[in-house]
Amino acid sequence: MKITINQQTIKVEKKLTLLELAHQQKLSDVYLAKVNGRLRELTYKLEGDATIEYLSLNNADAARVYEATLRFVFAMALYKLDPSLKMKFNYSVSRAILATIDSKQTITKQFLSNLLFEVDKIIEANYPISRKQVSRKEATKLYTDQGLTDKLEILKYREEDHVNIYEANGYHNYMFSYMLPSTGMLKAYKAFPYSPGFILQYPRAEFNGNIPEFVDAPTFGKALKEVAKWGKIIGGNTIASINNYAYNRDSMVDFVNLCETKHNGQLAKLGEMISADIDDIKLIAVAGPSSSGKTTFTNRLRIELMSRGIKPQMISMDDYYFAKENAPKDDEGKPDLEHVAALDIDQFNADMAALVQGEKVTLPKFNFKTGKREIGHTLQLSENTPILIEGIHALNEQLTSLIPNHQKFKIYIAPQTQLHIDDHNPISITDLRLLRRSVRDVRYRNSPVTQTMDMWSSVRRGEFRWIYPNQEGVNFVFNSELTYEFAILKKYAMPHLTAIPNDDPHYITANRLIKFLKYFKEIDEDLIPANSLLLEFIGGSPFHD
Repeated sequence: MKITINQQTIKVEKKLTLLELAHQQKLSDVYLAKVNGRLRELTYKLEGDATIEYLSLNNADAARVYEATLRFVFAMALYKLDPSLKMKFNYSVSRAILATIDSKQTITKQFLSNLLFEVDKIIEANYPISRKQVSRKEATKLYTDQGLTDKLEILKYREEDHVNIYEANGYHNYMFSYMLPSTGMLKAYKAFPYSPGFILQYPRAEFNGNIPEFVDAPTFGKALKEVAKWGKIIGGNTIASINNYAYNRDSMVDFVNLCETKHNGQLAKLGEMISADIDDIKLIAVAGPSSSGKTTFTNRLRIELMSRGIKPQMISMDDYYFAKENAPKDDEGKPDLEHVAALDIDQFNADMAALVQGEKVTLPKFNFKTGKREIGHTLQLSENTPILIEGIHALNEQLTSLIPNHQKFKIYIAPQTQLHIDDHNPISITDLRLLRRSVRDVRYRNSPVTQTMDMWSSVRRGEFRWIYPNQEGVNFVFNSELTYEFAILKKYAMPHLTAIPNDDPHYITANRLIKFLKYFKEIDEDLIPANSLLLEFIGGSPFHD
């Protein structure tokens, strides 16, 4: 076979696995590979000529496989320690996992020490992890024998007759992901107590394959605790529990309105907080990552405040862009319009401070056709008229440093979910936003989902640089998640995801989304209220241009 690795072609006399080939070529720090553009586990056996790209932990797909294998090993260790205990994994603060164990067991230092001892034993033993395909009947028996009843629930919604399962030293589980070839490849992790469970950290691609420093985020963490409470209110936080609502129209009506009422309640609470302090609050700032629903939220907040006699004045931060040629340059030498310095910080600061002081201000207006700023309208704020701004940099102190902190009310908006495929497999909040954005781009921009995926890594880099550092310490975190939305987004996203051919570079991402999206039962979209935030993505929103 002719094998090309890093643009060098070698001849291989016999069929090898990707891992064997990597060892033969003395390649280290490899965890996954692309073979002719397709993502493959290192246990994949080469059958013919191929072009191979080995992936280390600075690659998002490789880091995701590492994380899935780490969850597998922790679940395996708990099973060895006490088969009667149940563990649940949740994505949590500081890009980490919060692992909790059912109420029968308190997470003491001694218990965690015992669990980590089992984990390290499994890693040191370097057990092979093998994938096998079994019948639904056999999978049911394996999961029943191991007490994984949550996995039995999701099996009910699987259309295929076969089930993929991974096995290591007699332990069986499935993490809805590719896996590392053996437990010994888990070289790095960190774990420590964090109520109500323990934090599990792992190497991250955005940190070049290193484990980031843990930074506690009390504001964001409190919001996640509210999400956990919400799961109890709706009777569970798994796909199976959501599907229970989709069996008849009456329960679907209740479920949709239950979720929408959560948004209404948050807006009412926001209205109370702002109106109680309106004599001081002069500027309301809203920011959040892509596809959080900022447009609909900001408009609904405006209406909520109007109902309380407060008339906010919305001001567009986009009008303060410098001309494109004066914007900072990115690594490729192109204008970086996401950079804070792409905005006229001094002018924005001065104008907002002057408005707060009651002065007349002539605002700029950015002409996106010419790429230049023009003279806009003149504005003077009346009593009970706070400024309302929304944008990627709205929470950045550089833009509003001339306004005292007690006169600012900061809101961070993002979908936050503790939704699971099953106990061992949480659904990524980032994947929810990617689905929202993909559906919206097809609907409003006639842009294929592959184009959205093309730019997603750049969007994520901007979020880590400009949004997440400013999320802590805000006055309010608005959770824009609607628990029923996956059952709606499925209808819009699946045709586009399944149409991506397996030789497309985005097939990997599409397949990951399909793996969990296919289990949702669809909900009738005519049940969605007219002012729902979800309509911003699927169409029909009264607030969308």
